[in-house]
Amino acid sequence: MRVYVPLTLPGLAGAHRSGHLGSGPFTAYAVTPALREWYLSDDIEELEYAALNRAALASLRLLAGDAAAPRRRVVVAVDVSDGAAAADPGRGPDPAALGEVRVAGSVPLGKAAAVHVDSADAEADVSAAADALAAADGGDDDAQFVVDGAEDHELLWYATQEIPNLVGLAG
Repeated sequence: MRVYVPLTLPGLAGAHRSGHLGSGPFTAYAVTPALREWYLSDDIEELEYAALNRAALASLRLLAGDAAAPRRRVVVAVDVSDGAAAADPGRGPDPAALGEVRVAGSVPLGKAAAVHVDSADAEADVSAAADALAAADGGDDDAQFVVDGAEDHELLWYATQEIPNLVGLAG
């Protein structure tokens, strides 16, 4: 199963140093039955793209909580065994939980398939979105428009061999 792990650049640097993603059960995003129902598509590439975007939003939430992190969303795509990740049935049809899964344990960073990171051109919009996230969550339509502005930026694809260069961006 392909899962998408939301991080920040400092989080990616930490994973690079330790060689692992997560230190126990951690949240990631994947193509779940609820995501399939919400997205209304049978195209696996479209569904995986939707899961990637859910992880990008979770990365934005991490940035909102870490003012020192460079303002770039980071998502690591990694393959885990089907039994290693499961949706939380207690979350039910919660829209915030679409595609959310819990990965049972730490995953070697070496199993990553790719890393997705915002370009430098996205930093201003991502920064504004991180600042507006709490207001958007509270129902502010103007703040939601700002958050949606970050989603206008496509995450760039990087091979896992490029992780050392990416962690250099964390400063």
